[in-house]
Amino acid sequence: MSDCPMTLLGKKMLESELNQLIKVDREYIKQAISEARELGDLKENAEYHAAKERQSIIEGRIMDLQSKLARAKVIDVSAMKAEKIVFGATVTFYDQVKDIEVTYQLVGEDEAGSDPGKISFSSPLGRALIGKEPGDEVVVKAPKGDLVYEIISFRFN
Repeated sequence: MSDCPMTLLGKKMLESELNQLIKVDREYIKQAISEARELGDLKENAEYHAAKERQSIIEGRIMDLQSKLARAKVIDVSAMKAEKIVFGATVTFYDQVKDIEVTYQLVGEDEAGSDPGKISFSSPLGRALIGKEPGDEVVVKAPKGDLVYEIISFRFN
């Protein structure tokens, strides 16, 4: 298994979700299963089957989060200095198709979905930005055609 890079904020976000799942959601679903059992025949008990399915989803997510946190490689973005774009950088670039400036921070996969100003370092755009510097042009292959971006600047917050 490989390392799972994430920012300190991303790690805290995953720990918070894991805590919620273990201490709240897991306990709630145990109670829901117990109540559904009391309703009678389990073969035809929709509440019981729905609760068991929800329990399976919760347990799967708990295992996923525990695995990611065990493999976490926390990167302190505020202490970073680099000549080229790397994980954690906040990049400003010009989108030539839309004629606008856009700013994104390159973060871990789980962090990317939590904030529209963040993208995963493993996304097509994230992979294209890694290793570039201001003035470079980045081309991302997309189903609609090539997307072209010009890097304006990057920083570490």
